[in-house]
Amino acid sequence: MTIIDGKTIARSIREDAKKRTETLRTQGVVPCLAVILAGDDPASVSYVTGKEKALAEAGMASRDIRVNADISEAELLSLIAALNEDAAVHGILVQLPLPKHIREDRVIDAVSPQKDVDGFHPASVGNMVLGRDGFLPCTPNGIVRLLRTLAVPVCGAHAVIVGRSNLVGRPLSILLTRKDVNATVTVCHTGTPDLAYHTRQADILIAAAGKAGLIAGDMVKEGAVVIDVGVNRVSDIAAKKGYRLRGDVDFEAVSRKASFITPVPGGVGPMTIAMLLLNVVRAAEKTRDA
Repeated sequence: MTIIDGKTIARSIREDAKKRTETLRTQGVVPCLAVILAGDDPASVSYVTGKEKALAEAGMASRDIRVNADISEAELLSLIAALNEDAAVHGILVQLPLPKHIREDRVIDAVSPQKDVDGFHPASVGNMVLGRDGFLPCTPNGIVRLLRTLAVPVCGAHAVIVGRSNLVGRPLSILLTRKDVNATVTVCHTGTPDLAYHTRQADILIAAAGKAGLIAGDMVKEGAVVIDVGVNRVSDIAAKKGYRLRGDVDFEAVSRKASFITPVPGGVGPMTIAMLLLNVVRAAEKTRDA
């Protein structure tokens, strides 16, 4: 069994983004990501801080835009519209989740597809489905990159995804069925009877349900590749922060059967940020080449 070191693989991708950024800088272009955070949710603040640190390490610029949680939807949309028109900004990222009074779909739709480095805009999703050029969502694309880097046999493999969110499960199913990847995909969700029956068929099992410890050892076949996307906070009074992070997979039990497995943290998470950096530098390159 091999524990997949997402940090090391992500580091090589970040180095590539850094080299491309250095080239752009010599041409007078500084890749810039505008990050909008509404409110002060601790988890969101932590995610934004991590992204901005990664941008700085790659030599990119960031616009840290923090607004109160009571900002109106109209004000937020106006802010996004201004960033769409700002030539110095190459990518726009609105940290989710948003305050409950703001419609998430309206905000996602407001970001220009040319600056949609999250890959959430309907135009980006459509391009992904049709196999056209466009920004791919960072976590699903990061998982595919992870499998390729490890030389996991994906062509013809049966991949089972647990979770159908628009952020991970759905787009990942599309990427895995592209001809250049060529897996056969089953997507499981809350309406799937006998989940274990399906997960035991998987050559590649991706857990993205957001439920700690959902995948037990007896739900995985021998030699399966297991990718754990879940990041769940579990109370732990012994921990410094009062909680610990746990994935959707029972790591100890499943690792006895898996050929490859990602840890939480340190597996998929670093890949997500690395792919975001690639999207930002690519957006800047597109501006240079326009």
